[in-house]
Amino acid sequence: MKVFRGLPNDRARAPCALTIGNFDGVHRGHQALLGRVRAAATALDVEAAVMTFEPHPREFFAARAADPSRAPSRIANLRDKLGSLAAAGIDRVIVEHFNAQFAALTPEEFTARVLVEGLHVKWLMVGDDFCYGARRSGTVAMLKEAGARHGFHVETLPTVNHGERRISSSAVREALAAGDFVQAKQLLGHDYAMSGHVIHGQKLGRTLGFPTLNLRVAHRAALAGIFIVRVHGLGPAALPAVASIGVRPTVDDSGRVLLEVHVFDFQGDCYGKLVQVEFLEKIRDEAKYTDLASLTDAINNDAERARDWFASRAGALTATDRI
Repeated sequence: MKVFRGLPNDRARAPCALTIGNFDGVHRGHQALLGRVRAAATALDVEAAVMTFEPHPREFFAARAADPSRAPSRIANLRDKLGSLAAAGIDRVIVEHFNAQFAALTPEEFTARVLVEGLHVKWLMVGDDFCYGARRSGTVAMLKEAGARHGFHVETLPTVNHGERRISSSAVREALAAGDFVQAKQLLGHDYAMSGHVIHGQKLGRTLGFPTLNLRVAHRAALAGIFIVRVHGLGPAALPAVASIGVRPTVDDSGRVLLEVHVFDFQGDCYGKLVQVEFLEKIRDEAKYTDLASLTDAINNDAERARDWFASRAGALTATDRI
């Protein structure tokens, strides 16, 4: 899969079947849409393409309004999003920098500069509630009219439901915030996980007897607290662990979010390794403690609860690993 930061240059432009969106989490609704794009690209003998945005448009407008609370939390980082798009059979991804200039494009400018000149779109699929252009003034009806003039076909994908509930990134965020990983899996179509490179931390965990792998979280995560997890990427099989994701209020007042993972009975140099942390169950919310002794007691209780959880499910997890 080819990834472009912004529109490809003239030599890299190729006719494509395209869809546009943030694709945060690449849930089952997204997957249905991507499947239609892949099928259309194959039928037309063109590349299957996705245009997505960095930052998320709502993050951009929240920053401009100096109101971070208006920005959505992130289900997935860009690396994980790209991995999911590749797994869906997408040939190229355009990661468009969402800024004031891009936000100011009129619907007509977006069609001409981006879709026609920039991407050579031959077929386009969007959600039935898709809006585009400055102040979200472009509608699906306008897009279909533009497609008729410029020679590309436009289709819409109806809402995809799980039961009676619409599958959406917002629904996934709600499930993750509540620690409901069963619901999150039903919406995503797979277990929830985060990946990242192991970085150096303060080494406080070693002092407390619980060394951790540290992963930087660049955006506001969709979940926070203490979790039972498994870690992929440190060996031939996933390893049991306990993890904390949050701002670490007892030992740090910077507000920086960090994912810390204590892998049970593991020793080794992991710095720089790319690992994936699979979330299995929430233990509790993050808390601030009066001293390091109280923090250590809490970590010990969390670790024991996680060990008990794995022990009670050892047979089932082993069977799952063999599938």
